[in-house]
Parts: sequence; C-alpha cells; structure tokens
Amino acid sequence: MKKKKRGMAIVASSVLAMSLLGFSTSVHTSASTQTVSKNYLIAYSQSLPKNYLAEIKSAGGEVVRAMPEVGGVEVRSSNPNFLSQLKSSGTIVAANTERDYKLEDGNPEGADGQSVDIKKDADGTYWSSQWDIRHLTSEGKSFALESGGTKTTDGKVAHKAVVGVIDSGIDAGHPDLAANFIGGKNFVPKGGYYGDVPGEQGITTDVTDTNGHGTHVAGSIAGNGSIKGVGPNLGIRAYRIFDASGSAPTSPIVAAIVQAANDGVDVINMSIGGFDNLKYYVDGTRYSDIADLLLWKRAVRYAVNKNVTVVASAGNDSLNYADKKSLTDYLNVNYGGDSVVFKGVTVDVPGAVPGVITVASSNMWSTNKLAFYSNYGNSFIDVAAPGGDNGPKYDATRILGDRDFTYRALSTWPRYLPKYFTMVDNKGYAYLHGTSMASPKVAGIAGVIKAAHPDYTPAQVKALIEKTALDYGKVGHDELFGSGEANAYSALTDK
Repeated sequence: MKKKKRGMAIVASSVLAMSLLGFSTSVHTSASTQTVSKNYLIAYSQSLPKNYLAEIKSAGGEVVRAMPEVGGVEVRSSNPNFLSQLKSSGTIVAANTERDYKLEDGNPEGADGQSVDIKKDADGTYWSSQWDIRHLTSEGKSFALESGGTKTTDGKVAHKAVVGVIDSGIDAGHPDLAANFIGGKNFVPKGGYYGDVPGEQGITTDVTDTNGHGTHVAGSIAGNGSIKGVGPNLGIRAYRIFDASGSAPTSPIVAAIVQAANDGVDVINMSIGGFDNLKYYVDGTRYSDIADLLLWKRAVRYAVNKNVTVVASAGNDSLNYADKKSLTDYLNVNYGGDSVVFKGVTVDVPGAVPGVITVASSNMWSTNKLAFYSNYGNSFIDVAAPGGDNGPKYDATRILGDRDFTYRALSTWPRYLPKYFTMVDNKGYAYLHGTSMASPKVAGIAGVIKAAHPDYTPAQVKALIEKTALDYGKVGHDELFGSGEANAYSALTDK
C-alpha cells in the first residue's frame, strides 16, 4: 500500500521522498479483453526446488527473477488465481503480491525557486558550509587517522574499504566521486522502467543516476573534491535499483543486497525503506507482505554472514516505531479507506530487519531534538547522524518562509540533471535533508572503521560506532538518538 516520506523529508519541504506503493500491477488491453498482471514474491523454505520453473508456469506464472541465495522468486502472472493454483514439490513458506517502492519528486513551493546563495572558500571548496562532515570528523582531523586509502595485495592496489550504495545510481564522472568510483550493477530493465511485462535486462554496468538521490548519498560517504565525505578515499560501488520513474519492487533491492555481498563490499548503505503490513484487506480479501519481509531478512542475513555491515535510514514520518498500534493506525489514516483496511503488525523495512544499523536524523543546532521529520523509538534507532533540517526558526514556527536551506546537508548532485531548487552554483552540488542524508554518514564511519580494522565483524563495527557515539538526548540509550550521534573521529581515536 502507498507509503510516503521514507528516505528524505518532505514535510513542508517538497524534496524527494521514498514511497511504499501497493500491488505491483499492470494492465494490458486488446480489442476485446483487459488483463491485469501482478507481480508476486515466493519465499521457499530453503533452496529453490528443482522443478520450480515448471510449477510456476503450470499455475500461470512467469519467473521474472530467481534469487537462489535467499530461496526467493519474483513472478508475474495475469491469472487472478495464481497463488491458490500454485502447487509446489518444495515448501513454500510465504507467497504474496510484491511490494513496490517509489522515489517521488516534490514540487518546489514559495521561496524554493532559487539556488542557495553560498560561495566557495578561498581554497576552492565548500568546506565551511559542510557543518555535518566538519562535526563528524572533528574539523577533518579524522582524515589523517583513516580516510579509506588504498592497500596493495599481491601487487594490486585497491581501496582499504568499499561501500555499496543501493540507490538510484551515481554520477560516476562527477569530479568529487570519479576517483573513488569502482563500478557497480544496474538492475533496471532496458527500457528504463520495470514496466508492465518482464523486459530485457538493461546494460548491467550502466548505473547513471537519473534522480540525484544516489549521487548525494555517495558524496556524503566518499566525496573528495569541492566537498568531502566521511571517508574521502573510500571506494564506492553503485547498485542502481530505481528506474526512470523512481520505482523499484522488492526483488531487485534484495538482489542488489546479495550482489553487493558477493562483490565483497565492506558496507552497504540503503537510504530507502517503507512499511510492510502482515495482515490487511482490500475489498474484503486478505493480504500480507510476509514474503517480502522474509526475503528482506534473508538478504540482510546473507550480507552479514559475508562480513558486510548494513546501514539503513529510519524514515521521515515523525513516528515512534515503538508504538506499534500507532504505526498501523497511521497507515489506515493516511492510506486506508472503505476498501483498504490495515489490521496486522506494521514492520519498517529495512530499518527493523535484524542485522541492520538503523539511523535517525540529527541536526546542526540541537543536542536534544532530532530533525523534525525523523522517525524514532526504543529498540529501533541504533544511532543518529546529521541529516539536517530547515533550522531552528522553522522548527519553532513551521512557516515555509522561515526555512534556511543551509541547515541541510550539502553534497554532490548529478551535473547533467535539470536545475534543482537547492543547488549550489547551479551545477554539481545541492542541499538535501532527511534520514537518507543521515544513513550514509554512518555508512562512511563504518567504512573508515573497516579500513582501520579490516578484521572487524559487522557486530564489532556496530559496537564501536555505538560505544563512541556522542551521548545526545537523555543520558544513556534513548528513543531519539539511540546510543547517540555517531562520530568518525571518536570512533577512530577509541582505545
């Protein structure tokens, strides 16, 4: 079902946002008939049965993507009785219509029509405007301790640590990213859209960012030029899962997690998310998102078992995740109706998936308050990181004219995209805010920790990040900041 405001804040700001949509469906018409196709996810108990292809075909389905590492299959079918007719020689744990995530463009309001008026420093950088990175790195001191750097193994030079960015792609030629970009994989079909029928796979190496989100995230991790990331010499690999419409079903995201783990990345950043509900009704028919949730869990477990630290954003709904009833009530109020009723447990993915470091968004001006949009909750938030907001004046009044965009996070932006309303110098850089901007800061910290301590497991990386976080909010672990605001310098200087 439709679910907005996941990766970047849109409350009174009109920036990009994550959405969890309803059934992944399409309509094909002919002169005499109309057929509705749906995408389904099937989660088997362990490995895929030997004859799963024939069994799915017999029920009227066509395999779109097989994910043997997690025992999952994505299927498209126009048979309305596909699930009930599916007979398996193996054990199907769950099967349901597939969820679909969407990045949406907001329409700039009011004063949003102009670029942000800042100038470069005397050295030609925007360092003085990067309040977030300056704070995380203790004015750049952490760079001297560990920036990602390179290592030589068997005569080959490589980055000490690599972060996989599962997102909308990357402007690989951006001058602040090019030196650290080491490839990636595209999961979007050839036509640029997942489309209404299984399409031919697009060029697998084409990770061109057609949205901007992924490029901004990458700059916060490993920018090295006019702006700096947390680890200016970390390697970055792009996994493009959002198509030209800004949409992606569960399956390519799960496949990207598996691919990144197989590629040997050290850290995965997912500034994405949404809500799965385990029991809801559409026109009286019961549905669930159990298969989606199972495959999310298996994919994260697969990555962690391959020694990959997984980091994700907490979302921008201003919700207390510990209040389970309020989550389901929120879905009913915002996305329910006469024909749609949510009744089951609501689960945030990937934020609530075991093994994920979940990141809330802090701001420049307060050590007691999160950014106004950030989700929070005990046993949900692990740490916070600077994701920015519109400044203290706006926080007090919520008047659009009181926004100050320089309280947001400055990072890289695709040079070839049309002008964005918070762009700097009209090209290559933009201010954004959201938990999407907080998560990559923690992924960058995890990256430099792995560069400094290559033998650390994901559990050890997480423990160090939490141990060395700045204790903001209530003393000790709290519902807003978790263990505190993560900090690269304190992590690298810990004894």
